[in-house]
Order: sequence, then C-alpha cells, then structure tokens
Amino acid sequence: MCLAIPMQVVEIKGGSDELLDPCVALVESDGIRKEIRLEMADRIPLVGEYVIIHAGFAIRTLTVEDAEYNLKLMRQMAETLEHQGRLPGAPE
Repeated sequence: MCLAIPMQVVEIKGGSDELLDPCVALVESDGIRKEIRLEMADRIPLVGEYVIIHAGFAIRTLTVEDAEYNLKLMRQMAETLEHQGRLPGAPE
C-alpha cells in the first residue's frame, strides 16, 4: 500500500530549463526535509503551500486547511494504531 504525504513547500529551486534544470521544491513535514520534483504537480506551488508527495514527486497542490486536516487525521490514525499495538514496525 502506498500513502501520499502532505508536505509544506519551504523553497523552490531551478526551473530555468525543463530538461537541464527542472523545477524542484524543498519540502518539510514534522522536521523531515527533502527535495521533490514538480513535473507531475497540477501547478507549481508557492512557498508556504502544501503538496501531496508520492515517490519523490509532488502530485497535487493543497490548501493549507486541507493539508492540516489530512495531517491531523494521519496523526490520529498513527496514535490509535500505536495505542492498539498495531503500528507497523512496533515490537510484538
């Protein structure tokens, strides 16, 4: 199963040439930062906006409200699974 993660754009880089200098974004969520490609996104996001990330690519831009709601639900699911001892990777 794959899970697309909302991450906030903190910087946009490149974009002067589609082939040699593609547009990438530095994104962050819960202290994790990574560079992602933007070719598959519905549009180039602005710094501060959120994007859904899958396999190193932004696939959709989200409003701040939608992203925060999705992240809240994901955190609640993780807390529930952890409380039940069903969080993947947890000792049995």
